[in-house]
Amino acid sequence: MDNEIDRLKRSGIVDRKAKKRVEVIRKKVAQFQQQLAGAKQQPDDPEEPARIQAQIDAAHAEMKKLKES
Repeated sequence: MDNEIDRLKRSGIVDRKAKKRVEVIRKKVAQFQQQLAGAKQQPDDPEEPARIQAQIDAAHAEMKKLKES
């Protein structure tokens, strides 16, 4: 966790709100990845893995946008 914060500082994210948002997004991505793994094991809804992957991709895009600003 400290390494992530240090990396964010080096990459130019010094705004506290942006750092906090990145941390929240990282937690969401971890949660989505668990959901994705479960959805792949239980293929009740064949479209669910694609939806969850889209959420992960959107979260990564938002994180990248925050890191670039």
